[in-house]
Amino acid sequence: MSITELTPQVLWKFFHEVTQVPRPSKKEGKMIQYLESFAQKYNIPIKKDAAGNILMSKPATPGMENRPTVILQSHMDMVCEKNNDTVHDFENDPIETVIDGEWLKAKGTTLGADNGIGVAAQLAVLASDDIEHGPIECLFTVDEETGLTGAKALEKGFMTGEILLNLDSEDEGEIFMGCAGGKDTQATFTYTPEPAAADRLYLRIDIKGLNGGHSGGEIHKGLGNANKVLVRFLYILQQSHDFTLCEIDGGNLRNAIAREAHAVIGIRPADKEQVRVLLNNFTADIENELKHVDPNVQIILESVDAPATCMDSKTTKNVIYSLQACPHGVIGMSHDIEGLVETSTNLASVKMKEGNTIVVGTSQRSSIESCKIAVANQVAATFLLADAEVTQGDGYPGWAPNPNSGILKVAQESYKELFGKEAKIMAIHAGLECGLFLEKYPYLDMISFGPTLRDVHSPNERIKIDTVDLWWRHLLALLKSIPAK
Repeated sequence: MSITELTPQVLWKFFHEVTQVPRPSKKEGKMIQYLESFAQKYNIPIKKDAAGNILMSKPATPGMENRPTVILQSHMDMVCEKNNDTVHDFENDPIETVIDGEWLKAKGTTLGADNGIGVAAQLAVLASDDIEHGPIECLFTVDEETGLTGAKALEKGFMTGEILLNLDSEDEGEIFMGCAGGKDTQATFTYTPEPAAADRLYLRIDIKGLNGGHSGGEIHKGLGNANKVLVRFLYILQQSHDFTLCEIDGGNLRNAIAREAHAVIGIRPADKEQVRVLLNNFTADIENELKHVDPNVQIILESVDAPATCMDSKTTKNVIYSLQACPHGVIGMSHDIEGLVETSTNLASVKMKEGNTIVVGTSQRSSIESCKIAVANQVAATFLLADAEVTQGDGYPGWAPNPNSGILKVAQESYKELFGKEAKIMAIHAGLECGLFLEKYPYLDMISFGPTLRDVHSPNERIKIDTVDLWWRHLLALLKSIPAK
């Protein structure tokens, strides 16, 4: 069976089209062109703002003109992650999808169902002539994944709707009424390159095979972070052996838990076996710790040619000590909503850059603004103590839950009528654009819902096929059930 034969066919047809359009964050030009061509084909009014956000509109079906305007919203960009052995150019190549039992996934890359499935649902509603609904606006935002810059740039008056349905959640049967805010903290070390000693043996240590995942939605799972695993070994090694650090690299995106990391070190040849034994023992500990969440973790040690230079010893210590001390994971759980992560931080990336610098990327999230600032400052202090230069982004606000929301009540009732059971009402630790929308449109009544996705922001990303139909049916029932003004 092909993706376009899945149910509902109209939605899967458009999702397939979306997967064929390259759309990395900050490089959504081809997706914008696709959306403009779609609007022209279906004779749908469209406008674009300076940031690249797209708004399409569709009038009410006959008899529904007295309903309030509903905004359907998703983001057009996707996280671009692939396995090391996968050849894929995210700026030019389409995503290759695979049906694997009850799931749809991609071959060696992220699938882009986050948030391509939301885009597909909007297009399906716009293109269909057999769906009952009031006036509709469809907002497609840019660059959600790497800064929410599209939502931040959205101007007052661009939209006119009173209700917003965010289509960027990942658990069918759960309706979200709030989300965490976020902030980025970046540390930069400047090192002095020193010639690699000729009498040293050079080894490469690779951490791989971890699942990775979304640093908001999956931070509570205790997944392995390759950066933390790597530096944990380097810290232990530094306590017993003299070595030089020549290269360090791990992770990629601020909102993804690092799946892979590596370092190149120089040791005394006489220490080779002791280092190998130390790593074997360390590997056994990590495999035991992660056996339930990351059973495929690999730690590989191999000899490599001598590099041209290594890092000076003072910066080496500062980097290793601060990365070892830097917190990662859940910091606190919510006291208001049982089971909800309140505050977390992600040690996302460690990159050697031009100018003899090492740049460490981290991101913090919390549903409480003061806690978000506190953990961001804790991370900043860790690196400041190690003589790094620290910068922090402006961040984005959380979306405070509104249990008295009118659209929430309609969504609950329509779900129960459709499926004979209650939907779960939740808040989410991942960041959504809803808080930013409220800054410009404080009157909006909002919820977020979607089909079931797993391991987003990683090459294991997949979407549960049958939940797409359930979610689609709920969306159509909800649009039909919006009460008159």
